[in-house]
Amino acid sequence: MPRNYFDEPVAARYDADSTDMFDPSVLEPAVDFLAGLAGSGSALELGIGTGRLALPLSRRGVRVQGIDLSPAMVERLRAKPGAEHIGVTIGDFATTVVGGTFNLAYLVYNTITNLTTQDEQVECFRTVARQLETGGCFVVEVFVPALQRLPPGETVRAFHLSPTRLGFDEYDVATQTLSSHHYVVEDGHLRTGSMPFRYVWPAELDLMARLAGMRLRERWSDWGREPFTSESSSHISVWQKTG
Repeated sequence: MPRNYFDEPVAARYDADSTDMFDPSVLEPAVDFLAGLAGSGSALELGIGTGRLALPLSRRGVRVQGIDLSPAMVERLRAKPGAEHIGVTIGDFATTVVGGTFNLAYLVYNTITNLTTQDEQVECFRTVARQLETGGCFVVEVFVPALQRLPPGETVRAFHLSPTRLGFDEYDVATQTLSSHHYVVEDGHLRTGSMPFRYVWPAELDLMARLAGMRLRERWSDWGREPFTSESSSHISVWQKTG
């Protein structure tokens, strides 16, 4: 079982630390996008967390089930109105099968990179494909590695810098991994944390999908379906099960 980085201290402040992701201008386009793909079918969320997307999707009439490694995160979901309509399985979403089939599976907010080996990421696609109906879709939202912004010979890139917060990613291009480091000052106390990730390229994800019996259906730079270009910092990719 992979290490759970989203334990009680992280879960307790997760929603408060992610308020920008709950803003209607961010949340509603994602819900619209996913609800349109789910249609009258059911959806499986990998890394369901505290229910940021699952709850509004459920309110739209989508039957949602989820997988998450963290009981503490799921406990926060369970405390929210409407959570009784959502089934959750505790486990590693790269290998966990919940039973039944789905019209849609989705993995958002860079969570594919929490699988820190290529083998785990490949297995995730295969596990999803086993649970999709023929014609069903798998959606992944993930950043595009910012290696072009690294000066030659450098391995560190800051993504947040303020008087009370420092965040930076430390890249290892030989292993295609990065460690994300966070330093936050709260009430005069310093809170620190680091987490490993494996970054992955769009073309690499397309190959993982093909190995699992899926083909790329569409790719956008955001939930509003802006075109994906060489300047895009992230992408929303949709693969469809072909058989």
